[in-house]
Amino acid sequence: MNATHLLAVAAICLAGCDGANKPAATAAVDPAAVEQELKSIEADWEKAYQARDVDKAAGHYSSDAALANAGMNLANDELARKMAITQLLSDPGTKISFASDRVGVAQSGELAYTRGHYSIQTTDPKTKQAVTEAGNYLTVWKKQPDGSWKAVEDFVTPGAPVAPAAPAAP
Repeated sequence: MNATHLLAVAAICLAGCDGANKPAATAAVDPAAVEQELKSIEADWEKAYQARDVDKAAGHYSSDAALANAGMNLANDELARKMAITQLLSDPGTKISFASDRVGVAQSGELAYTRGHYSIQTTDPKTKQAVTEAGNYLTVWKKQPDGSWKAVEDFVTPGAPVAPAAPAAP
């Protein structure tokens, strides 16, 4: 066999191997289904905060997630996130509510985000009076190997909540 034939055989073999290295086609992503799933997860997350369940609230984050609450240092490991949540919930007057106004889903189905509004009532340590803060949040979600969704970035911005978008005209 001459060199030309060897090159041709090698090219055919490599071409045949190429398909083995390509990932299988992913199933079509249903953005509406992912949106409903994330809204359900957020509703459970809100209930964990209302129940003052630090472990359950912290369990919605991936191991490498970052949590940025207003006036607090960036919490980017499990201990720091639990400490931030514990500090927030240590005030017996704390009441939290939040809900997403917008959900976006990547075509790959591996990443998504929720943007929404929140309200939190705490007790002012000086006056002992209830103080309410409202604002917006942006949470980036990543699909985990087990199929669950975990927050990988969670940022809170105090200020007037964004008004939900008006429904599109028919």
